Amino acid sequence: MAESLSNDPDSALGQVRALALELPEAEERASHGQPTFFVAGKMFAQFRHDHHGDGRTIVAVKTADADEARMLIEAAPGSYSRVAYFRAEWVGLAIGGSDTDWAHVGDRIARSWELAAPRRLLEAGGR
Repeated sequence: MAESLSNDPDSALGQVRALALELPEAEERASHGQPTFFVAGKMFAQFRHDHHGDGRTIVAVKTADADEARMLIEAAPGSYSRVAYFRAEWVGLAIGGSDTDWAHVGDRIARSWELAAPRRLLEAGGR
């Protein structure tokens, strides 16, 4: 597995926070001690740095289903991983390294938001 421990987790969190909170009705609150992002009470992203000493900096995001999650992990195991304690449709996306593609991270966070957002937000034009 590729090492993704960030030299500056605060900077990575700042990027995730900016990307998540620009989405309609997004809010941040701690969940299980982790910065977590919600829309209409449903979680759509969680930042984790060295969670239980795993040596990784990730943002956990929702995918359409377990098959999509598995496909992402198999196609890019250095970027995607399973997320401890999360359902199978969630993936961890490695972030914080010098090679982080923040546009891609933003797209995955936004897609996760779309999967969690209520219909009224999606019908109003979404993001």
